[in-house]
Formats: sequence, structure tokens, C-alpha cells
Amino acid sequence: MLTKTTTDLRKQQILEAFAFRHATKRFADKQIPEDDFAFILETGRLSPSSFGYEPWRFLVIQDESLRARLAPFAWGAAGQLETASHFVILLARNEQDMHFDAPYINHMMQDVIGLTPEAQKCRYSFYRQFQEADFDLVSSKRAMRDWSAKQTYIALGNMMTSAAQVGIDSCPMEGFDQQAIEQLLREEGHLTDNLNVAVMAAFGYRNAAPAHAQTRQAIADLVDWV
Repeated sequence: MLTKTTTDLRKQQILEAFAFRHATKRFADKQIPEDDFAFILETGRLSPSSFGYEPWRFLVIQDESLRARLAPFAWGAAGQLETASHFVILLARNEQDMHFDAPYINHMMQDVIGLTPEAQKCRYSFYRQFQEADFDLVSSKRAMRDWSAKQTYIALGNMMTSAAQVGIDSCPMEGFDQQAIEQLLREEGHLTDNLNVAVMAAFGYRNAAPAHAQTRQAIADLVDWV
């Protein structure tokens, strides 16, 4: 059992990690140790997702020539593609995998979560109701893709926070031509039709101290209690 002193210390360490993190534009010429990056990926893998269906894959781009070919279509990642120790493209599963009748969903229920046949039927009915009525996801392929992509940001946030807690810098990026990036990755054989690019993230070590401290609104301006 954690004591109050230990809990307070952990809370302080976590807040210090949040304060440490900043959107690093260029990284130092230093590689993240293999076990440290495995730890970062593991926190992404363990992240929560709707129904526990993990609508993501993590594509780690270490090939320098591929990074160079991506750069013209990623205006917000030029410095990071060139200098990051590790560059990750977070992929979101689209309607081919996430539709309530998709084989991937059956695989998740049966092989990963390990539901009994009876529990699978119950989960199927509930998931179908959720997609058809509660969130109206099946009427639009874009709605389904966006729903999956939003969940990748949960994994992304956990990966960046865990990186900061061990002194590793990061930068999330949406500054790219999504269609052009997807076309290139498909041509290179790194992207299948059941996946779309959601967001990118670079990891490494800052090459300089931030120019200024983080700026955020006060908690009173963000939270309403009712």
C-alpha cells in the first residue's frame, strides 16, 4: 500500500514530467536506448480504447530514405523527421476493421479478450447498438475513421507522458498532407486499406532548452463544477 508521502512524491514527479515536456522541433544527435523506447511503445499498447478493441497500429519510421520521402508532405515535421531518434506514425483502423460485423472485431472478442460465445453475442449486440444509434458511426465511413483516430490520441498522450517521465522529449504533429502520406506509405507497402494515418509523433532528446516556459490557462478557466 502506498503511503501519503509516497503518493505525494509520485504526484510531484508526474507534474514535473508534464512541465518538462515541450513540443521539440529539432532533436540532438542522440539515440534513445532500445529498452527505453520499448517502454514508450508498451505504454501505448496498454492504453485504453473504446470497448477495448485497440483501433490502432504504431508504424516506427527509422529508415532515413523513407523519412526523406515523407518530408515534402509533412510540413509540420521537417525538423523532426530529420533529427528525431524515433519517428512514429499512429495508424487508425477504419470501417473495414471497426464495423460491428468486421472479422477484426470477432478476433478481438474471441482471441484477445477471450469472451465466451454467449458473452460475444451480448457484446456484439451492444456494440452494434452503439455504432448504429448512440454514435451514428455506420452511416459515414468518415465518422468511423474519425472515431478510431480520436482513440489513437489516447495512446499518443500516454506515450508522450511516459517519455517525459524518463527524460525523453517528444512532439506530436498534425502538419501533413494525409492523403499524400497515405499514398506514399501504401506504395512502399507499409499501409494496408484497413488503416489510415491519424497523427505523427517524434521522440528523442532536445538539442536546446525551450525558449520559454509552458503557457496554459488557469484551472478556474477550464473547469466547471455542477
